[in-house]
This record gives sequence, structure tokens and C-alpha cells, in this order.
Amino acid sequence: MSAQTEVPTPSFSVPPGEHAGREEAPRIVPVRRTGRWAAAVAVLLLLAGALVSVVRNEAFQWDVVGAYLTTDSVLRGLGLTLWLTGLVMVLGFALGTLLAVFRLSGNPVLRAVSWGYIWLFRSTPILVQLLFWFNIGALYPQILGVDTVNLLSPIAVAVIGLTLHEAAYAAEVVRGGILSVERGQLEAAQSLGLGPWRRFRRIVLPQAMRSIVPPAGNMLIGTLKGTSIVSIIAVQDLLYSAQLVYHRTYEVIPLLLVATLWYVAITSLLSIGQYYVERHYARGTAGAR
Repeated sequence: MSAQTEVPTPSFSVPPGEHAGREEAPRIVPVRRTGRWAAAVAVLLLLAGALVSVVRNEAFQWDVVGAYLTTDSVLRGLGLTLWLTGLVMVLGFALGTLLAVFRLSGNPVLRAVSWGYIWLFRSTPILVQLLFWFNIGALYPQILGVDTVNLLSPIAVAVIGLTLHEAAYAAEVVRGGILSVERGQLEAAQSLGLGPWRRFRRIVLPQAMRSIVPPAGNMLIGTLKGTSIVSIIAVQDLLYSAQLVYHRTYEVIPLLLVATLWYVAITSLLSIGQYYVERHYARGTAGAR
């Protein structure tokens, strides 16, 4: 009997597309997010209810708000607030940049002076600082032979006090921005023979602005609102202008709403500007949008 050799039977794999006509592809069902939509609807209903309550509440006296919103006294106060905000930010960042350079200096005396300044002015409330400057005549009746009792006007006191206060925070913002620049960038610029000023202006500052702009924008908005504190020393800013009116008419709520609406409008414009400035300096980075 002859031996029979078994021939293996070849196995064939069926391509995936062969059963496409016979089997239905699985259907993808989106995840139901009932809780998320229910919470969104509830929040929108609450906001709508609050808005209707504010609009229909006669105690807000919206007709009085509209009448005083663009009066000359309010607009003059708004102009002074904007002028004070811009001047304080420019002077504060100029002094703050100098303090940041001192803080990063190799000179221990300059580092100590900068650290002490920042520590002192960040530790003292701005209201206390303004009152000290307002009463500088009681502390030093004369400085270098000059009578200081009537030397500083309330506006000058506001500029000095706010500037010195903002400079302490601006110094830390600028210092953080400078430290965010990689050390290799400075070494490369130095190897090219660039001087210290050109290195700072052409290499350090453009890259540091990515870290400086966001907190600087927040400081600008904070300074705009913080200028309202100068009303305590009779500087006729936006809030003080509104106070002068309601002290005469006793319409406190409508005049406070006038000041609030102007603060909200200017702050919103500044926020839009901050967004575009941040996007400009974030070009070429992962955070650009």
C-alpha cells in the first residue's frame, strides 16, 4: 500500500471590503450630555431673570442715568481719569524698568536698593501712601529751603503716589519678562559684538514683551479702576465728579451707575486692545491665536 502524502489546504483571508455589502457598518452614536445642556439652560435663565430685574427695577432710575451719562462734569472727570491712567502707566513703567535693571545688576548696592523699594511700596496700601504724600508738609515743612505745605496740589500728589506704587509692580513684571529670555540668546548677541543697549533693545525686549504684555495689560486696567481712590484727596476724577452730583441731588444709585458704565466701557476697550497686542507679540509661538 503506497503512502499518501497529504497536501495542505490553503487558507484564504477575506479582505475587509468583501463583507461590506452584507454587513452594516457600526453606527457612531454621540455621547449624550444632558447634564451639561441642562446646566447651560439653567444659567441662561438665571442671567435673563437678573437682567430683566435690573432693567425693570425703577430704583435704578435709568432715565436719570441717561441724563447724566454725557454731562460736562462727568466727561471732564472721565478725561482726567484717562489722563491720570496714561501718565501713571508711562511713568510707572519707566521707573519700574530702571528698578528691574537694578535688580538684575551685578552691583549689590543697586540690587539692595531695588529690592528695598519694591518691598516697601508693595507692602504699604496705596491709600496710606497717598495720604502720606498729601500731608508731606506736616512731615517736612521745608525741603532745601522750599515751603512744602502748599507745594503739591492734589493732582500732583495723585501722580506721585500712584506712579511710585505702580513702579514697584512694574519692576517685577519687567524683571520676569527679562528672565524669560533664554541665556543663549544673550550670549549669541554678545558674540556678534552687539553692545548692552542694542542687545537689550533688539534681542531681549522683543522676546520679553511676550511675558510682559499680559500682566502689563492687567496693570493698566487695574490702574484705570484704581485711580478712583484719588477721590479721597479731592481730585475730580470720574468717581469724584459723580459724587459731587449726587451730594447735590441725592440721586446716589443713578450717579454710581453712570461711573460704573463708563468704567465698564473703557475697561472693555482696553481688554480688546490687550488681546490684539498679545496676539502681535505671540506671533510664531504655540500660544498665538
